[in-house]
Amino acid sequence: MLVLRYHDQTKHHFDRFARSRGYLDWATQPDPFRRYIGAPTIELLRDALADTVPYEALFDGSAEPAPVSERSIGEFLRCSVGLSAWKQYGASRWALRVNPSSGNLHPTETYLIRDGRVYHYVVREHALEERCAFDASGEEEEAFLVALTSIHWREAWKYGERAFRYCQHDAGHAIGALRLAAALLGWRLALMPRWSDAQLSTLLGLDRDQDYTGAEREEPECLAIVAAQDPSRWLERDPSPLAEAASRGSWRGTANRLSADHAEWPIIDEVSVATRYPGRSMCDGATVRGAAVRVGSAMVQGSTVQGSTVQAARSVAPSHPRTHARSVILARRSALAFDGRGVLERNAFFSMLHRLRPPAPPWDAIDWLPQVHLVLFVHRVQELVPGVYAYLRDDAARAEWQAAMRQEFLWEPLKANDPNDPNGLFLLVPIDCRRLANRLSCDQEIAEDGFFSLAMVARLEASLRERGEWFYRRLFWECGLIGQVLYLDAEAAGARATGIGCFYDDPVHEMLGLTGHAWQSLYHFSMGVPVEDTRLTSEPGYAWEQVAGPGSR
Repeated sequence: MLVLRYHDQTKHHFDRFARSRGYLDWATQPDPFRRYIGAPTIELLRDALADTVPYEALFDGSAEPAPVSERSIGEFLRCSVGLSAWKQYGASRWALRVNPSSGNLHPTETYLIRDGRVYHYVVREHALEERCAFDASGEEEEAFLVALTSIHWREAWKYGERAFRYCQHDAGHAIGALRLAAALLGWRLALMPRWSDAQLSTLLGLDRDQDYTGAEREEPECLAIVAAQDPSRWLERDPSPLAEAASRGSWRGTANRLSADHAEWPIIDEVSVATRYPGRSMCDGATVRGAAVRVGSAMVQGSTVQGSTVQAARSVAPSHPRTHARSVILARRSALAFDGRGVLERNAFFSMLHRLRPPAPPWDAIDWLPQVHLVLFVHRVQELVPGVYAYLRDDAARAEWQAAMRQEFLWEPLKANDPNDPNGLFLLVPIDCRRLANRLSCDQEIAEDGFFSLAMVARLEASLRERGEWFYRRLFWECGLIGQVLYLDAEAAGARATGIGCFYDDPVHEMLGLTGHAWQSLYHFSMGVPVEDTRLTSEPGYAWEQVAGPGSR
């Protein structure tokens, strides 16, 4: 299986890292902003429509639905994939975005399809470029489509062969950011399961060679429906008519070249081809290659779905220093260092874990049951013994995962002190694991100085064999969704978080007693009290926010 070969080839080891250039070639640093030269530009409205929505509304669906309009779509994009700030140190100035990205390199591009138009979101200007106009007869106005693509070179410039992994993390972060921005406006969002990557390429014009002469190509990732109502009725529609209409449409604009030169990483091209999604036909129903999946909003109907024992997330509200969702979303940053002293409240920690279980947003956006579970290195959580813990996002996975781990692990369930204590949290070994977390996460202090750090461990080989190699991307998307929830919860709790893509893969597995490809760690994460770099100056993401003020930081 090519995916497993790629995964093994791009592991970090104590004595060597995955292949990359080993240095940063500043002369070929990619432009972080894609433009389509010659495409008409439409400025989006700048109104802050949802600045009083409470933070809990992102997860409990209580926000009043806003009308789907140019005004609300502008707010949706601004609060999901727009700029959050500009930073400057000396003569260097760079942008941060609402959606997180490995190394702040942002391989993810966003497209919007509405009213017979295909638009590219211009992040820097908060505008839309009209790429295509086509016959939209029969299209409904109360919903629109949003799509994500990846430019692999943006990550490969720094990270080499491991970059494909990071692009998929970032796609997951972006899906989470889009889903929660939709919740901010009282909307629903769900991935479209019937669209193949080839059909999505046609819809977005990614297969138009003449539009990318000399420019870096984009790889399709996913297409989602966004609606003020239940999106289920859109999910099973035949993609062919819309894709064919776009192929016959009037296209404008050519992609800008992002770098003067490139380093080639053939294994990224190979795994990209191997993991393209073939789409799901009507006859597949709710089964993909023998694996049960959720269709539409079925998981929202209760706590048990198709034999799974996924428990419904309970709404637990710690005392958040930030109470408004929009301010939390726009203030999110990746921490660069932690102070090594802060303690996280017990209830806040448990609330964060609850949010990582379906069916609450953003988990209603995807159509598969949890395949990724957590190994937590708990350092400083109030009233919790420091040590290594396992957290199951689906109770049904316990037997399989426990059997794969070290026999000497305790698997001691957390004693419930109150109704808010989580299901699925088990103490494996009580130990001061700060140095262990540091060592496994590429010797990074940020893994030991926070409240806790964690490894996201995926049921890998069985998932791929049941569904196909295309599911490899989705395992990383699931990790990115977990990361997005934790990023926002950290900000809401007055702390900060950071994703850790660099870790020593097999030593993590050896510590846990995992062998083969059955379970693999795909992403690490840490949370704590941030240490700010006072040398940096900060400005709002957009100049007009410096005047308007709401949500800026």
